[in-house]
Amino acid sequence: MTWRSRLGLGGPALVAVLLLTLPLVALLVRADWGHLVQDLTGGTGLPALRLSLLTTSSTAALCLLLGTPLAWLLARSDHVATRWLRALLTVPLVLPPVVGGVALLMTWGRTGIVGQHLAPFGIEIPFTTVAVVFAETFVALPYYVLAVEGAMRGLDPRLESVARTLGASDLRYLRTVALPLVVPGIASGLALAWARALGEFGATITFAGNFAGRTQTAPLAVYVALQEDPKVATSISIVLLTVSVLVLGLLRGRWVR
Repeated sequence: MTWRSRLGLGGPALVAVLLLTLPLVALLVRADWGHLVQDLTGGTGLPALRLSLLTTSSTAALCLLLGTPLAWLLARSDHVATRWLRALLTVPLVLPPVVGGVALLMTWGRTGIVGQHLAPFGIEIPFTTVAVVFAETFVALPYYVLAVEGAMRGLDPRLESVARTLGASDLRYLRTVALPLVVPGIASGLALAWARALGEFGATITFAGNFAGRTQTAPLAVYVALQEDPKVATSISIVLLTVSVLVLGLLRGRWVR
């Protein structure tokens, strides 16, 4: 590469790097490190982080329980309906989160297509902790399914042929051969889904509201604190940034490298 090419490409590349890294550096520089613990424990920061840990862990469990069979079925089928199903599953990836929250309300709300049948039994999901889990699962599940499906599609088809020759059923092959081989894909899919759930804001505030101790997750606490006490907002943001870096570290060997 000539020096003119380096200069012509290096300028825009440097601007791109600065656009991505300067906000993170500013967050670290402006943080009040001496009062970080006090900011987190003195107000709504710690309860919000605790609730986020609870809901994101529940979301990850749902992704593992529901998403793994779905990923397996998608990986094994080339039917045209499967392609449309896969396309449908990717919609939450590009859908504005607040629209997802409205869709959840239209489904599980008191007058929703499902919620109206639950209301007579006293079951109300919106504006509860369960609603937070539903909102996080709605936006995080596609990340898990696509990651695990990709890992399952990479399996050598000869393994299944050998397993069938030995008399193994589909479920036994999945349990004893396929799943152990795609554990790295499952781990990265869980990490992605957990991180996406941790950062969820729009669908959560629309469907679950912003009630401290019940539905106020860490991103919502940042939003409120930014208006009342920016230092607390910065402290909570530091924690979320740290978690994001840790997740990236877990995925380093799979993506970054």
